[in-house]
Amino acid sequence: MNSVNDLWVIKPIAPVMPAASTAIVPQPARRVAYFSMEFAVAQPLKTYSGGLGFLAGSHMRSAYSLQQPMVAVGILWEYGYYDQGRKADQTMDVLFMEKKYSFLLPTNLKFQILVNHAPVWVTAYYLPPTVFGTVPMYFLSTDLPENDYLAQTICHRLYDANPETRIAASILLGICGAKLLEQLHYSPDVYHMNESHPLPLAFYLYGQLGSVEAVRERLVFTTHMPEEAGNPRTDSRLLDRMGFFDYLPLEEVRRLTGVYDEEFNWALGALRLAGRANAVSKKHCTVSQQLWKKYPDLCPILTITNAQNHAFWGDPVLDAASANNDDTALVARKKLGKRALFDEVADQTGDLFNPDVFTMVWARRFAGYKRADLLLSDAARLERLLTNPRYPVQFIWAGKPYPYDYASIGTFDRLVQVAKRYVNCAVLVGYEIHLSKCLKQGADIWLNTPRLTREASGTSGMTAATNGAVNCSTNDGWIPEFARNGINSFVLPEADPAWPAHEQDAFDADNLFTLLETVILPMYYEQPEQWLAMIKASLGDITPYFDADRMAIEYYETLYSLPQTVRLINELQPA
Repeated sequence: MNSVNDLWVIKPIAPVMPAASTAIVPQPARRVAYFSMEFAVAQPLKTYSGGLGFLAGSHMRSAYSLQQPMVAVGILWEYGYYDQGRKADQTMDVLFMEKKYSFLLPTNLKFQILVNHAPVWVTAYYLPPTVFGTVPMYFLSTDLPENDYLAQTICHRLYDANPETRIAASILLGICGAKLLEQLHYSPDVYHMNESHPLPLAFYLYGQLGSVEAVRERLVFTTHMPEEAGNPRTDSRLLDRMGFFDYLPLEEVRRLTGVYDEEFNWALGALRLAGRANAVSKKHCTVSQQLWKKYPDLCPILTITNAQNHAFWGDPVLDAASANNDDTALVARKKLGKRALFDEVADQTGDLFNPDVFTMVWARRFAGYKRADLLLSDAARLERLLTNPRYPVQFIWAGKPYPYDYASIGTFDRLVQVAKRYVNCAVLVGYEIHLSKCLKQGADIWLNTPRLTREASGTSGMTAATNGAVNCSTNDGWIPEFARNGINSFVLPEADPAWPAHEQDAFDADNLFTLLETVILPMYYEQPEQWLAMIKASLGDITPYFDADRMAIEYYETLYSLPQTVRLINELQPA
């Protein structure tokens, strides 16, 4: 390298900004640094686990296509999240395999931070925009010979099982990310924390800027967690010892954040140190405001509904067929997608699926509240559904549980055992970007079954809709903003979230079986014109609102705006 300044200083091109909202004076584009623990930008780059990463990847693609002045900061995970495989009996296995990427460019920058009062060397790798069509992206790494093994492991595994390693990873992302930008001579107007993982950034900025007010002018926060129990809480003294607060005195941290509990609530700290925050759907915003209303002195929580990048996830052939009302082309394209998916099913399981048979897919991160096994609650009714000769069904499950969430892995393995008994059921491993696309291209119905109020957004259904799959969902997350029940999707009646979990599950399972038996399957097999009309309505309704271009523009118009603009937006919103 001739000079770090010559090669690695980011020089954003002039942004193309959208027209501002009614009665709001347009502001100059502000330079943004986007911090996220995971990014899913392309199948080969294993720096993601699930929806948080998929969302961040789509945002970075749309920001690039809109020429927004943004850079991204993440961590280069040496072993990724994990590689999902099978044991000898077909149940799930976990493999951590070293990853190397020739398309990432070394910056040759090296600098130090203190983790648990010990010096740790850090470098960064650069992903140019031309590789995958994203904003400039930087990935931090401690995998250097100057570090001991313990320091090197900070960037080994995304969401490491060791709590101290996860804390160190947050320090790496937040504090080292800010230091990296200083090394690059890039001074953001806005620092965006995608979830609370990079929260050490706030304390570093406070040390640099000298006041909470100055931090709030620059720091924004996106929350994805719709329940308080799901947000990280960690012993304050452990965080203090590790350097999470950038070695500010603990009493000063408590005064700054108003968090005096022995367990430090990360999200609460973020909501008090950020100038503004956003929820990721309208329903999630309502839930979040109820969740946090007992806490004073929080920043405003706005709504910016998640979206996915249509240029990456969509199918132009389906779009054209739908726009031209060409049913023949639409049916042919869906069958082509089903054949590609069924090749993967056959390769993994040995079962040959039929492209003329109704196929439903449940695929996303395995977590208890998402209820992958909802239909297993009534074995007799499931048997009847899967063996009905009049309305044949094929069922595919896929998803990656957290590698140490043994309850969710148990659910995955239980589904594997069920699938062994039915030639028309399959459980697939390797749920990453490639398989996600394949499943959506081949699905007739995309099942989404979270307990109400537990799903912040649930963007997998958006990309399913762009590939001609009809959503069938509980009325949670983004669904209330999209669904026209019986027109572009199917929505289950609402269980009462106050009911015990088993009563909600029984209610939802009964309604899902009934919906499949009496509405969805008869329509698919006996009213194909109506079924195609639903696909076309779904394809038409998913864009442009659920395209990440809209989302990226909205971030600039609201979350990244100057504080006085945000105040004006709040005044214009109906009470």
